[in-house]
Amino acid sequence: MTYAIHTGHFRETRLDGVTFVVVAQSKAIMSAGEWVMGIIVDQSASAAQVSAIAEISGGKVGGPLAGFAPLVADFRGIEQRAITFQQLGAQRSVMIAGMLDQAVEGIPSLVAAGECLAIDNTFHPANKRLNLAKALRSVINCFGIRWDDTSGQRNGHFAPFAWQG
Repeated sequence: MTYAIHTGHFRETRLDGVTFVVVAQSKAIMSAGEWVMGIIVDQSASAAQVSAIAEISGGKVGGPLAGFAPLVADFRGIEQRAITFQQLGAQRSVMIAGMLDQAVEGIPSLVAAGECLAIDNTFHPANKRLNLAKALRSVINCFGIRWDDTSGQRNGHFAPFAWQG
């Protein structure tokens, strides 16, 4: 899950422009727990911003990601790397050299011009409404998690997020 913060703060720390990625591996039934997880924060983030993201993403302060905390059996840490996140229309992509290369393209709605098909009222930390997308590629090689799928046959999703707490 990639989060690009446009504007925001955690306590007195401004988070404007910070991008971070939550990388997780779960069993087929995600709610069964035993997740492996790591966090990557963009290299441009300050030490205070990285600390804030650690608290937020670890669920220590409540909020949407707190629901994941009990599912994580093996937290493998936080790293800082250059993150390139791009958003163009219904396409989203994220690249972290040697670690992550993912891209999705939204599925266009047949009844609402300029919008994507969406899944409503779901339980997800980003938003309860997710745009349905086709995963164009998903290559992960970090925190001991390896996944290489460029088949274009898997699903994906994206949504804006606005967290408060």
